[in-house]
Amino acid sequence: MGVSWVSASDERSRSVTAAIEREFSGVVAWYGHATGAWWAMVRVRRDVRLVEALSPRELREAIVNAQGWPWPR
Repeated sequence: MGVSWVSASDERSRSVTAAIEREFSGVVAWYGHATGAWWAMVRVRRDVRLVEALSPRELREAIVNAQGWPWPR
């Protein structure tokens, strides 16, 4: 019998980020436990952009609108 050190919130954040990465090809997403924010690296034309959001729903919006997304500052 093994012991899991992964909390329920870690499992939730992993499943959410996996779903976002499936939804948006080429995007790398994660939840920042230290920041309490959701993050993604998004391709914008020939560059990449780091976007930050307060929720998974907002992260999806940030990914779609990455070029003009105001966060992080």
